Amino acid sequence: MGDPAGIGPEVIAKALAGRKLRNMCRPIVIGSFPVMERTIKALKLKLKVHGTNDHEPPLWREGTVMVLDPLETPLGKFERGVAAAETGGASVAFIKRGVELAQLGCIDGIVTAPINKEAINLAGCRYPGHTELLADLTGAKESGMMIVGGPLRIMFVTTHVAIKDLSALLTKAKIEKAIRLAQLALTELFGIKKPRIGVAALNPHAGEHGLFGDEESRVILPASRSAQAQGILASDPLPADTLFGKAANGHYDGVVALYHDQGLIPLKLVAFGTCVNLTVGLPIIRTSVDHGTAFDIVGKGIADPGSLIEAVKLAARISQSRISAHSKQKRTNP
Repeated sequence: MGDPAGIGPEVIAKALAGRKLRNMCRPIVIGSFPVMERTIKALKLKLKVHGTNDHEPPLWREGTVMVLDPLETPLGKFERGVAAAETGGASVAFIKRGVELAQLGCIDGIVTAPINKEAINLAGCRYPGHTELLADLTGAKESGMMIVGGPLRIMFVTTHVAIKDLSALLTKAKIEKAIRLAQLALTELFGIKKPRIGVAALNPHAGEHGLFGDEESRVILPASRSAQAQGILASDPLPADTLFGKAANGHYDGVVALYHDQGLIPLKLVAFGTCVNLTVGLPIIRTSVDHGTAFDIVGKGIADPGSLIEAVKLAARISQSRISAHSKQKRTNP
């Protein structure tokens, strides 16, 4: 559910009101039962909320939303659109239960609605966001954020950092890691046997042989060449102003972007409202919306469920692909 004080409950209710997702998977909402009930009532949706637990077979009925509420005490009254320890703590509890169930094989994957970083920190959870928390909970050696939208699949070297600090944060090791994770995602999650990965330069014209900066020759090119030596089809650093257009036209299967806006501007230009955040490197499937809690519009009934719908669809496709591959392997190696 994400933060109950945000738009998570609303976009979940709207997404589950249609039949499209129910034809792809069997969704269970891990979140607050009373919040889900109040949200559906406020939106006047023809849905009924039914509670379930870890051991009870869910009742899959038309017009029913299954909710697994992991909170020992039902979430009390709180102010919507405001960061608070109570709702931040609840959102962390939802994530932890989802991870537990995914690791046990009770569910095939998790799709997360947005959390609020201030709220989870108020609750004593010292993580900058979902990705780091999930990596810790699952014991992942390395993980990273890929955002998928329209024809683009973009892996990020850095995310929420100041531009003035960016050059110092770009290292050969970090760029190599992003290239490795892009390769992992494209092969294992998207089934591309020999993916072509475009690596973005930092400076205009890829630095123009040092005229506009030396990051390309100092850290980006060495990282690309190291990946190439390992058999990864990664490009040398390419000017970002042409790279994303080439990727959108199918010349590259994925792109490694160096910072937040370098990748998010083209993504949101071609797929605003339907982008999906995919965590790469975890032992479980996890997708998420590409937006925040949107405290400013909570309760207005105008939140767009598009990104959540696409996140569920992507998680379902990856899960189905894994199940098919596992069944094929069993038939090949009885």
